[in-house]
Amino acid sequence: MRKAVFLALMVIALVSCGRRGPQPQTVEPMAFADATAPSVIYPDFGDADPHPWEGRHPGHYPVHGLDVSRWQGPIDWRTAKASGVSFAFIKATEGGDFSDPLFQTHRRGAQDAGVPWGAYHYYYFCRPAAEQARWFIENVPKGADLPHVLDMEWTPHSKTCTLRPDGRTIRAEAQRFLSILEGHYGRRPIVYTTVDFFEDTEIGRLPKTEFWLRSVAGHPRDVYPKTIWRFWQYTGTGLVPGVQGKVDINTFNGSPEIWARWKAGAS
Repeated sequence: MRKAVFLALMVIALVSCGRRGPQPQTVEPMAFADATAPSVIYPDFGDADPHPWEGRHPGHYPVHGLDVSRWQGPIDWRTAKASGVSFAFIKATEGGDFSDPLFQTHRRGAQDAGVPWGAYHYYYFCRPAAEQARWFIENVPKGADLPHVLDMEWTPHSKTCTLRPDGRTIRAEAQRFLSILEGHYGRRPIVYTTVDFFEDTEIGRLPKTEFWLRSVAGHPRDVYPKTIWRFWQYTGTGLVPGVQGKVDINTFNGSPEIWARWKAGAS
């Protein structure tokens, strides 16, 4: 009886490993160019609504992180880092007149815990790009560890702006926003987008731009064919120690060594 139970547990464990990818590992700090504490690669986060991944899935990537806003409430960043959070993109602004009330709290918390951070701006199509860029600069200090982010997606549920400009207009406005922030912060921002927006606007045609792609039900190479991506948002229902409730989880496209070089500003 004991032997049968033992064999059954071994089978379950092997199946689980095959489905989830490599098990969490601890690596020396310098692998992440950060001598403050060891880091976790291949973290084992939970998910309130997991997708049954087939083939290549998020578990095959070693470096994972979060994007957060006021909806997550206070975060225990040290606990989150210890569980495997290697970076955070924090919502700072949207449009030209709204700033996230928890941005500064999240930013300081991430900094104090040694979690590399960048800020993101949620774009509205009812204001000029230059005005929105100035608003972001007004609210986000210099000193981020990561490039900042321009979040461009359709806004059908907005109470104030549901405009859908043509792709040419959107690409021109995005280029203007990116150039203003690059001139101020010294590094070109990343563009975050969704499947429908990407297809409708051809935002992927922006030159010299890195992309952060949302795809919660398929690998980016299948959902965004032939698109080179830097980050992949693979769930919006993640469960991470130190974070209250559900949270978006993302993975970096590369090894810990590539992550360290990219974070430092090398391509």
